[in-house]
Amino acid sequence: MVTAKKRGMGIKTSVKSGNFRKTKTGAGMTTKGVKAYRKANPGSKLKTAVTGKVKKGSKAAKRRKSFCARSKGWTGERGKAARRRWKC
Repeated sequence: MVTAKKRGMGIKTSVKSGNFRKTKTGAGMTTKGVKAYRKANPGSKLKTAVTGKVKKGSKAAKRRKSFCARSKGWTGERGKAARRRWKC
């Protein structure tokens, strides 16, 4: 028996659900949201934003650099807020 592939993230995507931050507080997923996503998508390696100070060349610094490079073209309000939160 073949089952249909599940579409979407498998979690509630509203700010009210507590899984995502408001734009004013930096957009992106909350710790609760990441936890819910991992539960809905076993094997996921999703992590929260790198927001604090990081040592140069550390894994966290590399994640931040990668995110900043990928999100350079984000011009929407939420995208800009997320980039501010990641300190891009």
